[in-house]
Amino acid sequence: MKWVIGKTKLVKRAKTASTVFAKGGLVNMVSGYLLPADATSGDFYGIVQKAVVATDDDYADNTFILVEVPVDKMCEFEAPVDGTLTQALVGTAMDLTDSENVNQAATSKEVVTCTKFISASKGRFILNATADVANVATT
Repeated sequence: MKWVIGKTKLVKRAKTASTVFAKGGLVNMVSGYLLPADATSGDFYGIVQKAVVATDDDYADNTFILVEVPVDKMCEFEAPVDGTLTQALVGTAMDLTDSENVNQAATSKEVVTCTKFISASKGRFILNATADVANVATT
């Protein structure tokens, strides 16, 4: 995932210890620590700028990592899509598969909305649930 429209800023935040983070993965904040988003997440925080893997020296620590966070509420990001995205799905709210992919076929949480069709496997989206705007059921 990557932000493509809207104002963003880079910030350093503490990561959850002993947790893998994918570069470009969406994260949320849980008890003051970053945690990779999943299909049940809400209150999203931003997109991780560097991968964290189990072989990193600081993997088991709550060290700070760089996250790009939206400043504008209508920032858009591009993301891979599980399922088949079509032009007809623009404007449709969808769920995530994991921190890196949107699930075109799932709509129980509706945490993102498609704003642009790019291809059958890639689209542009806005977040419906951020730390300051939660228009969805996030638990």
